Amino acid sequence: MTVIESVHADHGATFGERGGRTVVEHYGRPERVHKAVRNLAGVCEMVYGVVTVTGDDRVEFVDNAVSNRVPAEDGEGVYALLLDPQGKVRLDMYVYNAGERLLLFVPPGTASELVEDWSEKVFIQDVELTVATDDFATFGVHGPKATEKVASVLNKSATPDGHLTFVRGTMGDEGVTVIRGDGLIGDEGYEVVCAADDAEAVFSTLVNHGLNAAPFGYRTWDALTLEGGTPLFDTELEGRLPNVLGLRNALDFEKGCYVGQEVVSRVENRGQPSRRLVGLEPEAVPEPGAAVFDGDEAVGEVTRAGESPSLDRPLAFALLPFDSEATDLAVRVDGDEVAATRTELPFLAESDRSARVPEYPS
Repeated sequence: MTVIESVHADHGATFGERGGRTVVEHYGRPERVHKAVRNLAGVCEMVYGVVTVTGDDRVEFVDNAVSNRVPAEDGEGVYALLLDPQGKVRLDMYVYNAGERLLLFVPPGTASELVEDWSEKVFIQDVELTVATDDFATFGVHGPKATEKVASVLNKSATPDGHLTFVRGTMGDEGVTVIRGDGLIGDEGYEVVCAADDAEAVFSTLVNHGLNAAPFGYRTWDALTLEGGTPLFDTELEGRLPNVLGLRNALDFEKGCYVGQEVVSRVENRGQPSRRLVGLEPEAVPEPGAAVFDGDEAVGEVTRAGESPSLDRPLAFALLPFDSEATDLAVRVDGDEVAATRTELPFLAESDRSARVPEYPS
């Protein structure tokens, strides 16, 4: 469940489920809230699994397991992937160096499995892995005024400058860690992490004090990240090669081999993957998995789609053959084919560009 479910209920929340965790879907009138986030800033309780890694060998251990270089300095973070032996995405995660421990933020429902898996791989290293999901609450603050919003309520520190860096401070009487995000909605973003016991007070501070910020839920989050050109774990990433998704920000090709890296490197060295993630503007909203047609030939499938409140039209992600140059396509909606125009990603980039917008070798 969310850390402060009763507080969200008092705000009129409608709830759903992600990875076995209860989340806020919306507070009513999600399209209106969406536009409020795009104009100013909004606050959403994010549900992650959280893993702590301690011990003298913590950085080396995690660095050897994931696709990107784990930072050695306190206050820095990285976006990384855990790959299977075929090079496909098992998990995505954010890894933060918090001094004497690493904090890993993983998709909801996956923390226990990760700790169990990695614990079996600890031999003589000084490493201890702990599921800490229930110890923390995390609130995303997003929008073109997100920096002003956070600065208006953050004490004892300035807002962090670099993407995936963080500072420690207070909001009200509560201690918080503020992370500069990587632009997942195409606008500025931060994550405010606090102890679970302080979540209600921190949420109240974010919503009610300083610059205005509207609370929003995951329905709005899905639409915002779609507009921002950001592939997500459940819909685009899981079970696919990172090269197909253009996730170059999650890969360090200079690292030594680990599980799955050899496969990813071979794809990179060939110059191109088999497919690529593209944007579509269809005339109606298709379901995930809907076929994409070039003339009479089915050439791909939709991964995610929805109405864009910002652009006032349907948008979709689709996987197409890498070398396809067709722009006038069609998608199947309720048994019928409707026109769909291929377009560049992101659909919308305002005050910050998402670090996950697909990039492919030329």
